[in-house]
Amino acid sequence: MTQVKLLGFWYSPFSHRVEWALKIKGVKYEYIEEDRDNKSLLLLQSNPIHKKVPVLIHNGKTICESMIILEYIDETFEGPSILPKDPYDRALARFWAKFLDNKVGAVVNTFLRKGEEQEKGKEEVCEMLKVLDNEFKDNKKYFVGDKFGYADMAANLVGLWMGVFQEASGVVLATNEKFPNFCGWRDEYINRSQVKEYLPSRFDELLAFYQDRVRAQAPTSATPQK
Repeated sequence: MTQVKLLGFWYSPFSHRVEWALKIKGVKYEYIEEDRDNKSLLLLQSNPIHKKVPVLIHNGKTICESMIILEYIDETFEGPSILPKDPYDRALARFWAKFLDNKVGAVVNTFLRKGEEQEKGKEEVCEMLKVLDNEFKDNKKYFVGDKFGYADMAANLVGLWMGVFQEASGVVLATNEKFPNFCGWRDEYINRSQVKEYLPSRFDELLAFYQDRVRAQAPTSATPQK
């Protein structure tokens, strides 16, 4: 019998991506919540290099990094496709996923840090928003083609979590005045059926968690784990 386990943090957009993919594919799995300050031996053994979540364990084999796990799930399990079938569209989806994940540090610094780190983060986030605002002109709905998929799942960081970070920190960069196309896409994104069905069910707790992170302003806090 196939055994699937997922090690994650409930508040992590990266863990959420993997849960999302598993649910889309209809895969039954065991979710194991990790403790950031006291990581389990299973996690340390499963991801000895980075010691981060999410980690997927499938029949005893471990796969790490959220977007790599999504590709593995797509190729391994039957169900709706996550990556496009067309080679060019697939490459484009990977490009946008990489672009978004490369901005994780800037997003974290902007909303969950103070001082110089925050100012540098704001500059990079504004540049990212300019790119996305241009990408979503003419009422474009998806990153690739006319179907929700891989890159759109990677966009949960900017589509949902960044809004939580803004509310938690009081730092608001994504406004309709400055980035109308992005904000229009974001509002549609969180209300899209493919997204709404799989949104975190503990939104109030998610906001409270990051409000506590902002108040703590822990300089040694690590970047949210992929």
